[in-house]
Amino acid sequence: MTQAIKTPAKAHDCTSFSRRNFLILGGASVTVLATYGGGAGAQDLVSSSYVRQVVGKVSELEQGVATTFSYPTDDIENILVMLDEEAGGGVGAGRNIVAFNTICPHQGGYMGEADFKRPHSVLGPCPLHLSTFDLTKHGMIVSGHAVESLPQIVLEIDGDDIVATGVMGLFYGYSQNPTGA
Repeated sequence: MTQAIKTPAKAHDCTSFSRRNFLILGGASVTVLATYGGGAGAQDLVSSSYVRQVVGKVSELEQGVATTFSYPTDDIENILVMLDEEAGGGVGAGRNIVAFNTICPHQGGYMGEADFKRPHSVLGPCPLHLSTFDLTKHGMIVSGHAVESLPQIVLEIDGDDIVATGVMGLFYGYSQNPTGA
């Protein structure tokens, strides 16, 4: 007669972490951060050390046409555009006025006004590796080699003025964003 050998129950090992527990904890962490990190508190955080600067006028914006401006310093170029749809971080009556840096975060390819594609509200493709970014979703990568979103310029409306107040993301080539102060 064969006897089954019972092995003692394995003690819980605090040094190992199962994939399932990692994913559960990670998901919970992201949920908490997304819930807490939204709204005015998050905007204050990315705006606190930056200089406020008027970068355009609502009355002078033409819907679907990108224009360039410098912020937070004279050597950093960005685009300002009034999209045809609401966008993450958008300001104005339609929450569709957004601004983004023009340098691809992958390897520093330049994307200017002509690289804005109105029908899809995207910027790109980058001339180096064809990365394209969705301006309705905080500059999130749509395709290409980039692994980071485009830095988004935080905007406010003050009467007819469009005011840049901060930056969400890191400019390509910088270990810390200049604040313009």
